Order: sequence, then structure tokens, then C-alpha cells
Amino acid sequence: MPLARRTLLGGAAGAAGLVALGGSPAVAAGRALTVRSASPNTTLNNLFTAYANTGVGWTGADSTYSAKLSGGREIWIFSDTFLGPVDPDGGRPTTAPFINNSVLVQHGSELSTVTGTVDGEPAAIFRPADANSWYWMGPNLVSGKLWQQVVNEYTKTGPGSWDLGYVRTAVAHVDTDRLDRPVAYHPLPSLPPTISWAAWLQRVGGHTYVYGVEDLGAAKHMHVARVSGTDLRRPWQFWTGDGWSAEPADSTRVVTGVANEYSVTPWRGRYLLVTHDTNELFSARILAYVADAPTGPFTDPVVLYTTPETGPNGSYGNPNIITYNSHIHPEHSTDRRLLLTYNVNTLANDEHYQDASIYRPRFVDVELG
Repeated sequence: MPLARRTLLGGAAGAAGLVALGGSPAVAAGRALTVRSASPNTTLNNLFTAYANTGVGWTGADSTYSAKLSGGREIWIFSDTFLGPVDPDGGRPTTAPFINNSVLVQHGSELSTVTGTVDGEPAAIFRPADANSWYWMGPNLVSGKLWQQVVNEYTKTGPGSWDLGYVRTAVAHVDTDRLDRPVAYHPLPSLPPTISWAAWLQRVGGHTYVYGVEDLGAAKHMHVARVSGTDLRRPWQFWTGDGWSAEPADSTRVVTGVANEYSVTPWRGRYLLVTHDTNELFSARILAYVADAPTGPFTDPVVLYTTPETGPNGSYGNPNIITYNSHIHPEHSTDRRLLLTYNVNTLANDEHYQDASIYRPRFVDVELG
């Protein structure tokens, strides 16, 4: 259920705090990284809320990756997902379907839900061969009609809600004309049980950079790999701190305090890292770092936004509410203006049924100086 996954992936307290947070801004190409404004994107928030409340399909989920497709379509890619209905009081019945991944297709101001199907019932689009395992979504690449979707396989390791473990990472190939039917799965380098290569993908020059997370629970560290071109099945190289190695075990830690989902994108001749702060437990802070290279070092974090829902003093007035896994959407962003999303969840699973509005993405516009 969402509780177990989100607490696993949302971050935990780290031993080291951030240096100069809110202090000296990072200098990028001769200009400081400063935040002029940050506010909810009411257009997208209202669009997703109105669609979810119809209860005709998707009613809430997390992860919130995205990609542009041909024909004016955009896909919003989600992991754990609730489907309709939604009750008149804004809750959902305990019988509401729950699947491990889904897609919303946006065409203009219209949204529609895509799921898989098993025995005539809605199911996750991406499903591993092991029926006891499931896929959660990572980043993607779209080239023409080929959608490469990175997926992380997890499995139950015991009877408890916290008893789950990372198995491996793969890339699924999907025809963008048949979003509900992956064509094939290909294994990617994996280092279980700690390093998952499914946080972000970024094309830089002749390479695709692959960003991963070494998740130790109490601390989360960025790792960086790359592949020549855009085919993720090609040989990988791993950043060692001073060069590249073909050995996954040579990968080094780049930043401590990232979330399991984050973004690294070109920005004013440098590179911008956007992540939820996992140096503190269930933080409300979304941070930005800058670096001269896609491998870092990423320095001088600046607060982009503080999520208003979080904790007992948040907009829900609920100590169970947490926020996590923020990143930007490059197709909607420029060097001056960012569109970012983050996820909202509750530590009390029954609250997902009492209030369907909790477990949905939030969209934020950030204007930089």
C-alpha cells in the first residue's frame, strides 16, 4: 500500500546537516541562484483535481514523471495508483482498485487514464514475471514512437507492511501508440540491495546520464552513470569521482540528502539538481543545488519551496501528512521558470479512504532570479 512505499522512498533523517542552507546563494554562470517567487500552479492542480474527483479512472498516485509524445499528447507516469470511484464526501470506498503503476494522457485540457488489464480488471501496465513482485516507475526517454521506461522491481520479504525489498532495475520498451502494452523488458545494471538506477535520465552531448540513489534508510546518496547515445541497453560507465569505470562497484557517492526521485537538468551553462531534502525526517523543503558538470559536485543548496501540506502545522492540520520526491519537468521549464511536482501522502493508511485529495501530486511554479 502507499504507506509502506512512501516511507521507504520518502527519506529519513541523515547524520549530516546542510551547509549554508539559505545562506550564500550559488553562483551560476556569473549570476546567483535566487528564488523570486514560488507558488502553486493552479491550472494543473485544478485540472488533475477535477479529473480525479470525477472518479472515472485515476483518483490519486505518486511518482509523477512526464514525457511529450507525438500528436500533442503528454503522458504523466505514476507508481502506486488509486482508481475510482470517489465518494460525494471526497473519500473513496475501501474497495477502490489499487494498482502499482498507471499513466494519465493529457491532450490539451483533457485527461484520460491508461492501465493494464488482467482477467478483465484494471491492472498495472508494467508487471514483472514474478507475481509476488511489482514495478515502481522511474524516469523515461521518448524517441519517436519508442518510449523507454525505467522500472524498479520490488518484492515482499515478509508479512509486515514494511517487509519489502529492492530486487532489480530494468527498462521497458513501449510503442507510444500502445501505451498499455510494453513490448519487452531489458535488465539494467543493478546493485541490490542499496543502489537503484532509477531517479533521473538526462541527455548531455553524446551521452545519456543515469542518476541513481544509494538508499541506506538513514541516508540517501546520489550516484551517476552514463551510456553512449540514448539506448539504455548499451554498456554503462560509472562515475568514480575522477573518471569513469565499467564496474558498477566503482560508483562513488556524489551528494548526500537526495530523495529517491530527483532531477538534474542543464541550467544557464551549468546543471541544476532539484530534490526533496532527506537530511531531515519528512522534510517540507525542496532544494536546488548547482554544479559545473553533470557529475557534480553539487553545492550551495537553496530552498525553492516549502510544501504547505506537511505535518501538524500544514494545510491538513494532520501530523501524518508527508511530502516527498520532488523534481522538475523540463518540457515545461526554462532557465528562469521551473515547473516542479512533489507527492503528498499520509502515514495513516485509513486516511487515504477518508480523504482522496491527499494522495495526489502537487504542481508548483518557481521563478528564478
